[in-house]
Amino acid sequence: MRKRIAILGSTGSIGTQALEVIQQNPEIFEVEVITANNNVDILIAQAKKFQPNTVVIANPDNYKTVSEALKNEHIKVYAGTDALNQVVQMGPIDLVLTAMVGYSGLMPTYNAIKAGKNIALANKETMVVAGEIITKAALENKVEILPVDSEHSAIFQCLVGEFLNPVEKIYLTCSGGPFRGKTEKELQYVTVENALAHPNWDMGAKITIDSATLMNKGFEMIEACWLFGLLPAKVDVIVHPQSVIHSIVQFEDGSMKAQMGLPDMKLPIQYALGFPSRIKNSFPRFNFLDCPTLSFEPPNTNIFRNLALSFEAMGSGGNMPCILNAANEVVVESFLNKKISFLQMPAIIEKAMQKVEYIEKPTLDDLIQTNAETSRITKLLTEN
Repeated sequence: MRKRIAILGSTGSIGTQALEVIQQNPEIFEVEVITANNNVDILIAQAKKFQPNTVVIANPDNYKTVSEALKNEHIKVYAGTDALNQVVQMGPIDLVLTAMVGYSGLMPTYNAIKAGKNIALANKETMVVAGEIITKAALENKVEILPVDSEHSAIFQCLVGEFLNPVEKIYLTCSGGPFRGKTEKELQYVTVENALAHPNWDMGAKITIDSATLMNKGFEMIEACWLFGLLPAKVDVIVHPQSVIHSIVQFEDGSMKAQMGLPDMKLPIQYALGFPSRIKNSFPRFNFLDCPTLSFEPPNTNIFRNLALSFEAMGSGGNMPCILNAANEVVVESFLNKKISFLQMPAIIEKAMQKVEYIEKPTLDDLIQTNAETSRITKLLTEN
């Protein structure tokens, strides 16, 4: 039987590439559910092409447009966040790919886990905001969380067959983004367009900005700690401009495993969807002779403060990573709308971390309230 996939965020970068993988393997996968927030035209086109059982448009204002366009198709159409949280619990779903951007992915992922659905996780913010709650729920419901981020997929692949062997350290690799080597003075004048010009990866706007500020790497560090049961002291970030080595695992005997390949998100997506099997494909192959030099350097956390703030947040624990994420979502949106500068982003995030009430042992409701309060405070900070 084919594996039935629900894709939360099917119109984004990860979602569209996942559909390409599914299209290339129709004998292995079928699309059961697709969802989007506002990308109506793309969602409608995807629904007509892949004929899922169910489509959800999270923004209710777009329901009429989607339902009218699909009225002659044998597809159920729902709208709103409640529908999104409910649809992931449907019986026929075998695997839920959570490819939504930001905090919005938390509750659908949590509800899918509570319903016993295996997760292909591309929404790192879920683990940043509620890593302890999510990992506990996955354990209680016997759910696999299969990482889709290239770095976490690399670590996961290196650990296959090694789960009984203690990890001494992991190395998350980082391209350095478009501003690697820039001075603080140079960063004062960067534009939104500069920040969106990533040298290696094709990603959505939010993730691309997070990559430029190194917040993406900070989030990945937090996610790695929860996924692989590690303390932050066992995670190092190293800048690797070629983006060929996607991450490294070092074991307690000193030996190291690295997962390598061209920077193409379809490979970790396919690995997560097909796990435990590797699926033959025609993706481009890496040639060592095309890239005879692989280089590494430390990140500059004095200039790229978001990475340091991420380690501080994970060290504090509690709701502090939730505060970090919520503040970041607000400042990234403000930067994309050209309301604040590139260097203002970490400064505002740090102020928000100081202002929002700290909770040592937060419940899920505490985290929901923390997210709302942090967003409110950070918006005020961006306006002053």
